[in-house]
Amino acid sequence: MDVRTVAVIGAGTMGAGIAQVCAQTGWQTNLFDAYPEGLERGMNTINEFWDNGIARGKTTPEQKEEWSANIHTFSDMRNAVKDVDLVIEAVPEIMEIKARIFHVLSIETKEDCILATNTSSLSISNIAQASDRPDKVIGMHFFNPVPIMKLLEIVRHDSCSEATIAAAQSIGSAMGKETILVNDVPGFATSRLGVVLGNEAIRMLADGVASASDIDTAMRLGYRHPMGPLELSDLVGLDVRRDILNSLAEAFDDDSYQPHQLLNSLVEEGSLGKKSGRGIYDWTNGNKSEREDLPL
Repeated sequence: MDVRTVAVIGAGTMGAGIAQVCAQTGWQTNLFDAYPEGLERGMNTINEFWDNGIARGKTTPEQKEEWSANIHTFSDMRNAVKDVDLVIEAVPEIMEIKARIFHVLSIETKEDCILATNTSSLSISNIAQASDRPDKVIGMHFFNPVPIMKLLEIVRHDSCSEATIAAAQSIGSAMGKETILVNDVPGFATSRLGVVLGNEAIRMLADGVASASDIDTAMRLGYRHPMGPLELSDLVGLDVRRDILNSLAEAFDDDSYQPHQLLNSLVEEGSLGKKSGRGIYDWTNGNKSEREDLPL
């Protein structure tokens, strides 16, 4: 598929990362967020990543200038998606919000536009039902941090066309991602495994099995995971992890997926992970440190 222009819906952690990679791929990238402060934070995140790359000698100022020219911010979604070849939605994991967005997208985008959702747990089929072009709707599940993580999980549903699947795989390759293709089942492949491991690690922490850092070290050195499950949970967002677990528990009617009470307590107190400065770890000084005041 010949992609020239992309719209990214949502300028949060994932949306900003997706927009950055699209811009670096050479596509004209329209980044939309309903809140001006969200757009500002998203652009700050992108520029900080590029500036850090320049400081480490991995990026040149000329590259940043070229990539920056590819990103355009929008506060009106209809203008952002007009005449684009691809839309990637990256808003919170709330079905009602996603359904409204895909209803609008099916009206406001051109007929051959690919409509992708970055959901990590919600039914792609249900999202597609909100569109009058379900054959063009597909899951494209990126991983945080998007500019670094190589995996792209492509999720097909029963109404998705083979052409759309092939286009999504081609788009992923153009972005420098390794793609896997999975069916539309709750949690797909990665979220289902990842959140269960993270939830069990939180249970172990609450039960006093070991400290957070020792649990993470066990998985990094013992199983060669690049990052421990507790640190990863903080990076993804504890609220995101909790919502996925709740969705799995409901979808499978299985209480074993219920989030541990420690996870619920952290989210309720506003400790959402790295993005809020505190989660399982304390990130307030920019580095990870053990917390002494976990709500155990």
